[in-house]
Amino acid sequence: MRTTLLLARHGQTVWHAENRYAGVSDVALTDTGRAQAEALGRWAAAHPVDAIWTSLVSRAIATAGPACRALGLTPHREPDLRECDFGEVEGHTLAEFADRDPGAAEAFRADPVAHPFPGAEDPKAAADRGAAAVHRIAAAHDGERVLVVAHNTLLRLVLCSLLSIPLADYRRVFPQLRNAAVSELRMDTGSVGLISLNVPCEPAEA
Repeated sequence: MRTTLLLARHGQTVWHAENRYAGVSDVALTDTGRAQAEALGRWAAAHPVDAIWTSLVSRAIATAGPACRALGLTPHREPDLRECDFGEVEGHTLAEFADRDPGAAEAFRADPVAHPFPGAEDPKAAADRGAAAVHRIAAAHDGERVLVVAHNTLLRLVLCSLLSIPLADYRRVFPQLRNAAVSELRMDTGSVGLISLNVPCEPAEA
């Protein structure tokens, strides 16, 4: 098996513009997020893929929409690509959580896997389901290029899992996956390689 996966975080939402955690909540894209989705569509037109997969959440589906239209592809949906459930911090910022519970916030910063937010999904379980989904997608598209549109924390955990990086380091090693930027993975039988990370879909303005 040899599959190229192009991983992209969805476009900006209102909550992400304010640095609020959006996990299970269905939060719409901002105007900026829609423009980022259009840029991803233009990138896909110039760098065609054979298939497109998304989570079931509207912000991921909307981000993939322009690419699907550009290439005439019907997107596949994968429930295990959903974002992590952030429990009590859903819809809030880390700073707001730290104001309420400084000790828990400090423990999270030190090791977000051993000390997730109260009521949150177990990060290891999220990494396992996300990595399993990515392996299934790769196996279904042997020899092809596949665009996968999902979510910031889930994809960072998956990258750590696939690349044998300790999950506890996901916030340090991958501080952020930029909205609608593309990260390329090469999936071979028994091995995974990171080819590029956070490549913007359009060149920065001079």
